[in-house]
Amino acid sequence: MRSLGFIFCGFVLLLCTASVTHAQTNRRIIQLSGFVSDSVNVLPGVHVYVPKAGRGTSTSPAGFFSMPVLEGDSIVISSIGFTRQHYIVPKGANDNLTIIVEMVSDITYLREVQIMPFPTEEVFKQAVLALNIPFDNGIDQKNLNAELMALMLKSTPMDGAANYRYYMDQWSTSAADKFQPRTNPFLNPFNWAKFIRDLKQKKK
Repeated sequence: MRSLGFIFCGFVLLLCTASVTHAQTNRRIIQLSGFVSDSVNVLPGVHVYVPKAGRGTSTSPAGFFSMPVLEGDSIVISSIGFTRQHYIVPKGANDNLTIIVEMVSDITYLREVQIMPFPTEEVFKQAVLALNIPFDNGIDQKNLNAELMALMLKSTPMDGAANYRYYMDQWSTSAADKFQPRTNPFLNPFNWAKFIRDLKQKKK
């Protein structure tokens, strides 16, 4: 008798499962389309899905989506920073159903947090007063005399910026006098006269 009871219960359970499956398969397929936006702009990348069925899609850059659903499906529309929206496909809807979903911003305000390196303001004041700050800048004034600075200026080579500026000056000059005649300084008699005069003065 007990085995017959188990067989009868299993048969009833099988009939119920078959009836539920048949009812689900009899539900019409509807092409659900729509636009998702906030109060101002359309929202791309919003997730539109049916949790129980495991199918869904995302909105395009224009905020549009389109997916097949069944009558009675519960649609979830979610996006980061917005409150989750729900939509149930009504029974008897048209084969092509279009909806417009307006998302609401989900804003969470946190309390203000002040981060300080000291536990209290009084401890901070004591630490500032205890600092031993030198009033000189640590530069020896002997290194700032005019003769040493002039020698450093003359002997210090040019850095990258100075070399680049010199090259650009030469390039602009060559572009400016591209069609001008070139002179040879060795053929200039005034240069030779100046050279001989300087040479005589150095010998004296």
